Amino acid sequence: MNPSKSSRASALLVVSVLALAFSGCAARRQQAYLEDKAMGHVYRKPIAEVWPEALALLKEKGFSVVKGQGGFETTTEWLMTSAPSSLGTSYARYLVRGFERGPGQCAVEFRRQDRSESRAADDTGGRGKDMGESAVGAGSSQMRRDSELEWELLQKVDPDAATALKAEAKKVE
Repeated sequence: MNPSKSSRASALLVVSVLALAFSGCAARRQQAYLEDKAMGHVYRKPIAEVWPEALALLKEKGFSVVKGQGGFETTTEWLMTSAPSSLGTSYARYLVRGFERGPGQCAVEFRRQDRSESRAADDTGGRGKDMGESAVGAGSSQMRRDSELEWELLQKVDPDAATALKAEAKKVE
């Protein structure tokens, strides 16, 4: 290859890589936009119609729903989200709330809490009565809104609104 062909090939490669990088960024921005809109979405349905779909979505993800105190609020059992490991095992659970937003309207919030447990070797150096036991350390985090799950619910319960939001997200770019 002569130097000019090599330069053109290199330039084409750089342009291709940049195009892929920017298209990936655009896709992430669109997804973030959709998830943000899902967090503020008000369903034009009573909570009694949307609530069973919210619980079904959690069950699809493998979570076991615990009976709530009443109304439209519930939590899930902790679910192992990573393989057991001596370096650490991750768990997650949800708090789900449904809110009436007016006659025949509602909103649903998913809040996720993650925690990890790590097993460290004990201080005895493998000697004494504690041999074979391990120390357990637990780390936990604050509950945070799960916009991704809220977007999934929106697509499931109100596909027309989800389609309109997707079209709107493309225009935002």
